[in-house]
Amino acid sequence: MSSGLPWEVSAGVGTPAAGGPHQHTSRPIVTGTSVLGIKYRDGVMLAADTLCSYGTLAMFKDAKRLTTVGETTIVGAGGEFSDFQQIQHMLEEITDDDRNYDDGYNHSPSEIYHYLRAVMYQRRNKMNPLWNNLLIGGFKDGEAFLGTVDMIGTAFTDEFVATGFGAHLALPILRKRWHADMEEGEARELLEDCLRVLFYRDCRALNKVQVAKATAEGTMVSDPYTISTNWSSASFMQNAGNLQGDGGW
Repeated sequence: MSSGLPWEVSAGVGTPAAGGPHQHTSRPIVTGTSVLGIKYRDGVMLAADTLCSYGTLAMFKDAKRLTTVGETTIVGAGGEFSDFQQIQHMLEEITDDDRNYDDGYNHSPSEIYHYLRAVMYQRRNKMNPLWNNLLIGGFKDGEAFLGTVDMIGTAFTDEFVATGFGAHLALPILRKRWHADMEEGEARELLEDCLRVLFYRDCRALNKVQVAKATAEGTMVSDPYTISTNWSSASFMQNAGNLQGDGGW
């Protein structure tokens, strides 16, 4: 008779089980950083870079962290990328249900937002959270919607939102330059300027980015593209610690 613990013994054979006890994710592994979102005159726009870091290693440089949900909603995510993939599967099921019922009804951006708030809060209560900060934007019935949900279910809506380092570095720029009647080109330029600052200051950011928008015409996610950068600023040219060379011995 085996003296092993229940999870150490395979049923009926008395040999150690390969998997061990069931464990929840205790920390994110492959992560994306900031996601930005703003309302503008014609709808809502989200922006994020395409980098996913494995710890501190900039490993995956073509990760798409923006997605569409039906014809009216766009979603962006920072945090654990595999958890975002799980969320995408959940949202695809909602989209499939809307299509299969064939009754002319599609879930609104507000409904997707409240659904994700409930999902994140329920997973947090089960001590098995989805390690993501989400931005949900959309346009339906002539109204733009923008909200955010974090990994414990805290949720709110606003005119412009930023997650991750963007909440510290991009929000001051958004507060200074945003106004309600922005045109699409102006909104995109503002988001690109914020992403450029994040690339300069956040070591988990990249200058290869995507932009998504939701308007009365529908939803769209751009192909990844590279934004221009300028490293000629005096603060970038000065040697660290006023040392010669690279600061090494």
